[in-house]
Amino acid sequence: MGKKSATSLTSSSPPSLWRRYRLALVIISLLALTWLLFDHQSLTLEDQVMVSRLNKELTILKNQLQNVRKQIRGWSIVEEDDPVNVERRNAVRDAMIHAWTCYEKYAWGHDELQPQTKDATDSFGGLGATLVDSLDTLYIMGLDQQFQRAREWVASSLDFNKNYGASVFETTIRVIGGLLSAYDLSEDKLFLDKARDIADRLLPAWDTPSGIPYNIINLMYGDAHNPKWAGGKSILADAASEQLEFIALSQRTKDPKYQQKVEYVIKEFHKIFPADGLLPIYLDPHTGTMSKSKITFGALGDSFYEYLLKAWIQGNKTAAVKHYREMWETSMEGLKSLTRRTTPSSFAYICEKIGNSLIDKMDELACFAPGMLALGSSGYDPGQAEKMLSLAEEVILSLHGLVIISIREHLQNWLRRTITFSLDRKSL
Repeated sequence: MGKKSATSLTSSSPPSLWRRYRLALVIISLLALTWLLFDHQSLTLEDQVMVSRLNKELTILKNQLQNVRKQIRGWSIVEEDDPVNVERRNAVRDAMIHAWTCYEKYAWGHDELQPQTKDATDSFGGLGATLVDSLDTLYIMGLDQQFQRAREWVASSLDFNKNYGASVFETTIRVIGGLLSAYDLSEDKLFLDKARDIADRLLPAWDTPSGIPYNIINLMYGDAHNPKWAGGKSILADAASEQLEFIALSQRTKDPKYQQKVEYVIKEFHKIFPADGLLPIYLDPHTGTMSKSKITFGALGDSFYEYLLKAWIQGNKTAAVKHYREMWETSMEGLKSLTRRTTPSSFAYICEKIGNSLIDKMDELACFAPGMLALGSSGYDPGQAEKMLSLAEEVILSLHGLVIISIREHLQNWLRRTITFSLDRKSL
């Protein structure tokens, strides 16, 4: 299929910017109110008047969201505002069209496309990870034909009854998350039904003595285990980063079992949370104890801290999710204790830790931390919020500086090798 221009893929006049903001506000408000009403059993009698008012507001928001959904499909990505913004949006959309066209041509229905060899791979068990994870992007960008073809593939070919050991974490964030996003935007129940199907296949992973899930489960037979290289232990980031998707699924299906499974893990962590808020990357699913292993905001640890903050936001920052925020703030004090600076350039970075020993390494996946700090700063008082924003800015600027130095060093090494090679050829 040839690449199409942006104008050939839309049919209506450009929407005003406020309408897009309204859509975002309506969706966020709807999700927040749904959470609060879903958890109404935990409210006191004094809150019942508020619940009644929120029920009325929720009905109004649902009607508004329905009206906005009817309009979004014809929107053009081009808006008459700053020409630089228009140019950037067009470039992003064109890049998506190019990438998606190549995926359709060379790897349709497979998990990933290898761009250089044009080979398709199924690194996530053949669940169409790229396709499912892109559904919301296709919808938001107004790529209607591409979205419909992807929807048809989900309806006819997405089969979870596979004799395959799936990663609970990866399947949750990519497949359940992708399906729920598509459902929220389109209201097509196909996506919700598929999300529930795969979630039900993942649930037995939580059937452990401690409630801490195994990280791998066979989608056909329900046999769960942990990877051998982890020594039979569950991985922190994998075992405690499913709250957002499973809570959202419970809200939409009105079935609390998904939320109960994932929240039990956090509640148990809350009981034994260390003073510095830093957890090792390996956990024992049988005893619930934490092994003496590395502490990191990078790979195998990162998303645990991210989800603490986002679950608090998802829960509308209510008393029901207060413990998420408390745990996150404790962990941020731990993060500050791991922050060091290089000499003489004074670049800030976040160390790793084993026992009482710091490791002067900042994993590439820890680069999300500045964004997390900025997102969470609004929950502090003004003085502390400013400190967290300053730390976020310092780390991100340091990362930029380190990247520049790394690129310079690579270029110098490349030039040195090239010159040496040329001199060697001349001497022959």
